[in-house]
Amino acid sequence: MACRKAVKAVLIDLSGTLHIEDTAVPGAQDALQRLRKAAVAVKFVTNTTKESKKNLLNRLQRLNFNVQEQEIFTSLSAARSLLVQKQHRPLLLVEDSALEDFSGIDTSEPNAVVVGLAPDHFNYQTLNKAFRMILSGAPLIAIHKARYYKRTDGLALGPGPFVTGLEYATDCKATVVGKPESTFFTQALSDVGCGPDEAVMIGDDARDDVGGAQNVGMLGILVRTGRIEISSSLLLSLQHSHIRQTPTFAQPSNNVI
Repeated sequence: MACRKAVKAVLIDLSGTLHIEDTAVPGAQDALQRLRKAAVAVKFVTNTTKESKKNLLNRLQRLNFNVQEQEIFTSLSAARSLLVQKQHRPLLLVEDSALEDFSGIDTSEPNAVVVGLAPDHFNYQTLNKAFRMILSGAPLIAIHKARYYKRTDGLALGPGPFVTGLEYATDCKATVVGKPESTFFTQALSDVGCGPDEAVMIGDDARDDVGGAQNVGMLGILVRTGRIEISSSLLLSLQHSHIRQTPTFAQPSNNVI
């Protein structure tokens, strides 16, 4: 740890770290305010695909979080950038509330399959359409592959199992754009103008938040308010010199600098 540079930026996960659906993690608002008084940049990085960035911002502001839209970097943003770059016309398996982030993208005669968290669309008919498109050569793009996420009523399946099912059925490999992909973290760091050895990632997912951050050279802080069911083998696989654990977001914000 002695060789690490002074912290210049803090990347913060949202769902499971600052809030769980429409409930804020106790003390998180005050902790964020304390963190903002330090001379560091703050970037909110999320795999949330259930809603657009605008809807997510409104949710956070209703919960009294001091967050600006330009501070949020989502896996939906990363997916949109890839679609524009590749000039794909996607079949979008995302919730209707997330479609706003793909406005202007041509979806006529789709030639690519994009999968996010879409409980209302994960039915046999839609998945079979995606399956047939992939067999015919359409690329499979996973906004992320989280296995599950935390809701107020408990853990729920994420998009990962559905992406993996399509991969298995079609014998193809999805392109993943969200956490824990290195490109996701490097793009977020580029937005705040600092390197991995000058940044800290705070999140509730040992694999996607902490593991992904470690893979690009960041320090990871794991909070235990979201995905608390973590296997011992996963924790053992993480670089313990680059990980800290803490009960909630309120604790790391006190000593991250």
